[in-house]
Amino acid sequence: MFVNKMPRYEILSADSIAVLERGWRRIVSEIGIQFAKPEAVELFAKAGQQVDGDVVKLDPDFVLEQVAKAPREFDVQARNPANNVHIGGDHMVFSGVYGCPFVRAGDVRRDATMQDFRQLASLAQAYPELDSAGGVICEPNDTPLDSRHLDMTYALQTLTDKIYMGNVVSGPNAADTIKMTEILFGGLGGKGRASIEQTPATISLINCNSPLRWDDRMLDAQFEYCAAGQPVVLTPFLLMGAMSPVTIPAALAQQLAEALSGIALAQLIRPGTPVIFGSFLSNIDMQSGSPSFGTPESAIGLLCTGQLARHYGLPFRTGGGLNSSQTPDAQSAYEALMTLLPTFLAGTNFVMHAAGWLEGGLVSCYEKFIIDVELLRELRVEFTPLEITEESLAFGAHTEVGHGGHFLGAEHTMERFRDCFQRPWLSSTSNFERWLKQGAKDTAARAGEIWRKKLDEFTPPPLDDAIRAELDDFVTRRRRELGD
Repeated sequence: MFVNKMPRYEILSADSIAVLERGWRRIVSEIGIQFAKPEAVELFAKAGQQVDGDVVKLDPDFVLEQVAKAPREFDVQARNPANNVHIGGDHMVFSGVYGCPFVRAGDVRRDATMQDFRQLASLAQAYPELDSAGGVICEPNDTPLDSRHLDMTYALQTLTDKIYMGNVVSGPNAADTIKMTEILFGGLGGKGRASIEQTPATISLINCNSPLRWDDRMLDAQFEYCAAGQPVVLTPFLLMGAMSPVTIPAALAQQLAEALSGIALAQLIRPGTPVIFGSFLSNIDMQSGSPSFGTPESAIGLLCTGQLARHYGLPFRTGGGLNSSQTPDAQSAYEALMTLLPTFLAGTNFVMHAAGWLEGGLVSCYEKFIIDVELLRELRVEFTPLEITEESLAFGAHTEVGHGGHFLGAEHTMERFRDCFQRPWLSSTSNFERWLKQGAKDTAARAGEIWRKKLDEFTPPPLDDAIRAELDDFVTRRRRELGD
């Protein structure tokens, strides 16, 4: 797990934050937030909030009272304790791509399969730059809709020993994820539940149906996870010009209204429930209406989000390797960097879509996965503070080389040449003639070779036979109950 000790890049003045504060307060108190689940509305009504049908008009001070109950930082346990993570503060946790119905491998774009899910989970396990494979790494269209969440959770639990994300398609799916997590961390006899309530073991994404609506399926899942003390990422889904007004300040005020209202609900369900202030903020192309990613506007919104989350004392999620490109080309890389760089500058605590995202989130791409891991490797070095000591000034090397010489063979160089610089394993530094002899392979081709070799070498992490058997029994029973 990466700890980002570099200064945060903050661009909002105190006056700007005050304007945004007034903005979200007006939204929640004058317009209100729609909660499409009666139990949620009932909780707010009992807390003295104004209810009109399923629209709740919230007292902003009440919202902040609830938000203050959420921990500023918390731990999440993995089945391998070496892969436990800390959410908040200077810690950055990176998770793979999420939610794509298609995959791309080389020149082939097709429906995602369960085999793709397993392979992408295996790649996430294999690279230490990723702290989690994620949740719905891709949508396996060759498995039954009603039970595929069981297969996905099982793959995450057995092919990786890192933290994983829970299924949020429905309340029952969330309950199944919790039960399987209990098994993994001690069994269904009570020990597993106590373990995950003491230290959470899964993180789940609860998206707001922007503008200003939390829908019933997401709320059903949120109730399950919050009741079990498992952290949720409350995320407004804002594409400026479609789900929010076109100005960045308006989108930020709406984002605050939606995220803080969802966090308030989490605390009403179970006070002290860990939460993550979520942000998915970009814009649409005003000519085509298509989503755009890796834009300057999304980067500005990302930097503002980090500053606002810290203002309210909350860990936050935003950023990732987002892009709109159809292939793992230059566009996919520069747009991803346009998002990943401010992700680091903001010190984002939980980063989804950190590897593999392509085509506006429609595609999980193997080659892009490798490109993004390389970007993460480079950025981790770039955001490690420079240590400046007398020894690092290498005065002795100057006395050895003298005037007009070179340092290639100097003792200082020879002692350090193996690890003095970050050595890329994806980039080509060959001269043109050597590059031609090696097959004239571009970045995507080299990335293809890397992921295939990595999968050939992959061995799943060990898992206790008794736990595996109990997971197998649970999945078999639930699949039968679901009619698959």
